[in-house]
Amino acid sequence: MMLSLTDIEQAAQRLQGHLLDTPCVESRTLSQLTGAQIFLKFENLQYTASFKERGACNKLAQLSADERRRGVIAMSAGNHAQGVAYHAQRLGLRAVIVMPRFTPGVKIERTRGFGAEVVLHGDSLDESRAHALQLAEREGLVFVHPYDDEAIVAGQGTVGLEMLHAVPELDTLVIAVGGGGLIAGMATAAKALKPGIEIIGVQTSRFPGMVNAIKGTKHPQGTSTIAEGIAVGTPGLIPQAIIAKLVDDLVLVDEGDIEQAMVMLLEIEKTLVEGAGAAGLAALLKYPARFAGKKVGLVLCGGNIDPLLLAAIIERGMVRAGRLARIKVSVRDIPGSLAKITATVADAGANIDEVHHQRAFTMLSAQNVEIELVIQTRGRDHIQQVLAALNAAGYEASEQH
Repeated sequence: MMLSLTDIEQAAQRLQGHLLDTPCVESRTLSQLTGAQIFLKFENLQYTASFKERGACNKLAQLSADERRRGVIAMSAGNHAQGVAYHAQRLGLRAVIVMPRFTPGVKIERTRGFGAEVVLHGDSLDESRAHALQLAEREGLVFVHPYDDEAIVAGQGTVGLEMLHAVPELDTLVIAVGGGGLIAGMATAAKALKPGIEIIGVQTSRFPGMVNAIKGTKHPQGTSTIAEGIAVGTPGLIPQAIIAKLVDDLVLVDEGDIEQAMVMLLEIEKTLVEGAGAAGLAALLKYPARFAGKKVGLVLCGGNIDPLLLAAIIERGMVRAGRLARIKVSVRDIPGSLAKITATVADAGANIDEVHHQRAFTMLSAQNVEIELVIQTRGRDHIQQVLAALNAAGYEASEQH
């Protein structure tokens, strides 16, 4: 018995008043940049900053009196943990969350903040899952799976209902895929409401589990990704059956595509998404011809990201855009040389971030020194202007990659 539109509509009724019906609005700038008409669904605005609350709320709302008394247990390194913890707290249920030992402190604290008992166990999600199942057995807790559960999938499917209600003319949905709960639910709702709609799933090339399962490919699996929300090794069986039937295609994106999409959403939309939340836009940036001229709905499915990781991504984005550059200047090692170089860079309108003086680790003659500068510029053309100014002043200058 496969999930139906009725299941998702009933889930939407259960969710009413307990979750945000998040905005689904056009991004004119992203539309101009990609050549498709893009509508963004801001699931990063949910209270726990992700769509995962939907499935958790739908599942917990259907527990029997006996199950409620016993309490629930979940295994998650992130958004599912917070969704289950928050809605369990709201319903007055005991919640135990098993997280891998490497889980960022920020996520552990937030989950504890929702009143859950956090158990750190195992170095991988599989080890944590095994421990959670043992605990469930031992303490009589109800196991709440992050994606392999019909009630969870139905809850996530409410995103699709809301998007087509807000923008009925959408003709393509592009959705991040980890375990497959979100895309399976959304595909069930969307195809029932609008059979001709195209549904495309996106996985990171480092975790291509669902692509391999559906297409029979043998892409190797990596160990880490910036999109840890979709870093799922073994896809869910319930979602997989729905995806095989209803999803039109699955594509892979690379780490750089995801990073670029995150920086664009931050700069253009002023919205913060985690890696998984940017996967949909990453697919449009990587395969623009495929979506040209279409009305595309993207789900910004989560916004929980470690601030230090975010800082690194922004900086790398600046390097890619040519707004941060590293240049090397060779010069005679005499007093005043550095002052002249910095004055030349300043006159060319660039700002100096860092300076490294290199005397020992260089192939230059002993009277010369290599100076490495990290500079802030206005873009690629400006970098060339700075180099031209240095060369015109008699220095040997080049950009370092």
